Amino acid sequence: MSDWRGQEFQVRLGPPGHGGFCVGRHEGRVVFVRHGLPDELVRARVTEDRGGSFCRADAVEIIEASPDRIPATCPVSGPGGAGCCDFSFATPAAQRALKATVVAEQLRRLAKVEREIEVEPISGDVGTDTGGWRTRVRLVVDPAGRAGVHRYRSTAVIPDLRCPQPVAGALDGVADRIWTPGADLVVAVDGDGVRHIVELAATGETDRPGGRPSTPRGATRGRGQRPARRRESGQPVADERGAVRDRAAARKSATNAPREEWVMAGSGRAVEYVAGRRWEFAATGFWQAHRGAAQCYSDLIAEWSGLAPGGSGWDLYSGVGVFAARLAGQTGQTGAVAAVESARSAVADGTAALADLPWLELRADRVERWARAHATDARPDVVVLDPPRAGAGKEVVAAVTDADPRRIVHIGCDPAAFARDLGLYLDAGYHLADLRAFDAFPATHHVECVALLDR
Repeated sequence: MSDWRGQEFQVRLGPPGHGGFCVGRHEGRVVFVRHGLPDELVRARVTEDRGGSFCRADAVEIIEASPDRIPATCPVSGPGGAGCCDFSFATPAAQRALKATVVAEQLRRLAKVEREIEVEPISGDVGTDTGGWRTRVRLVVDPAGRAGVHRYRSTAVIPDLRCPQPVAGALDGVADRIWTPGADLVVAVDGDGVRHIVELAATGETDRPGGRPSTPRGATRGRGQRPARRRESGQPVADERGAVRDRAAARKSATNAPREEWVMAGSGRAVEYVAGRRWEFAATGFWQAHRGAAQCYSDLIAEWSGLAPGGSGWDLYSGVGVFAARLAGQTGQTGAVAAVESARSAVADGTAALADLPWLELRADRVERWARAHATDARPDVVVLDPPRAGAGKEVVAAVTDADPRRIVHIGCDPAAFARDLGLYLDAGYHLADLRAFDAFPATHHVECVALLDR
C-alpha cells in the first residue's frame, strides 16, 4: 500500500471519533479527519499514514458546511496548528452533542452500556462562551526563548498564545518575555485572582536568573503530576516504530523526572476555595483546570455519597483532599474518611488545610498498593475515585470492589478509560445507578464523566 501523506481528496465525513476527529472513508480506507464536522464534505490533506487500514488528515477546505459551523474562535489550532481547541469552529451546543456521541459509543463498545448521554455545561459557561475557562496552562519554550504550545502530534513549538481557553489576564505579557530555552512554564490564576508563573528547568538545567527557586517536586504519577496540556508523540513512518517508541519512552521519562522550579511571578503558592474551605498548595500541583469544576464535582459527590453522621469513606487519587473534605463534613467527627494520594507535597498541603478534621486521614501512597492492603478492612460506605486520564485500571478497581463499598463515585476525563473502568465495576456485580457528563474542557474533545455505582 502506498503512503498517502500529502495527498488531498474530497471526503464526506461521518460520526465523531474519540480524539477530536470525524470518521470518513476513501478508497476502502478509514480516514480520521480533524477540523471537520459530521456530514460535511471537505477536502482532506493526509498528515499521517502508518500503513494499515486508516490514516489521519486535516480538513483544509470545507466544501459543504454543517449548519453547526461557526467562525473558529481559536486561531492557533487550525490545520497544521496546535491540538488545543479541537472544535472551536462548532457552536457550543454542537460541541457538547459531539462529545455525547463519543461517550455513548465508548460506553456501548467497552462497557456494554446502552445509555443516552447529555453533556452539561459547567456553571459559568453560557451562550457562545467557549473560552476563558482555563485557570491553569502549561506552555513550552522554543530554542529562541519564546513561550508557545506544541504542534498537534509533534514536539515542535508554535510560539502563538492566542488560544481563548485561559482566563482573562493569565497570559498577559508572557509572549513579550524571553524565557529559558527548553523550559516549561506553568501559569496558574488562583481563587484570589493572583497569577503565578513557574518555570520548570530544562533537563539538567538549574540556573534561573530573574526568578526565585521553589521546592522541587518529586517524580510522582498521581494527580499532583497531571499535566495541564497533553503532549503528543511525533509522526512516525511504519519502519521506524521501534525507534519512535524508544524516543517516546525517553521523553516520558524526562517529563516525569524531578525538575528545578523557579517562580517568575506570584508566590508560587496557589490559593483555592471549594465549599467554603481554603487550600494553599504549589502552583505546579494539580487542580481542576476549569474554573468551576472543583465546586461542581464536590457538590455532586456530596449529593451522591449517601453518607450520614458516623459513616465512612475513601477518596482515592485525592490530591489536596477536596472531595475527602466534603465526605468528612458529612460523616462528622464520629465518622472516618481516608484519602490517598501519591504526591507527597499534595498530602502535606491537604493535611495543613484540613487540620480541623481529625477524623480525616490523608495518606501518601500509591493508590493500588494502599487499596489492595485495605480491601479487607471495615467496609466503607462510599469510595470516590478521580484517577489520571489513563483510568484506575484492573488492580485498583478489583481492590475497591473487594472492599465492597455500598456506593462508588468514579470520575474520568477520558471516555475510553472511563468506560473500561465502568465495565470492570459492572463485571464485579455493581449497578450503574446514575451517570453525568460535563463539558469541563470547552472547545476541546475532552469531557468529564461521573458515574454512581451501587450494589
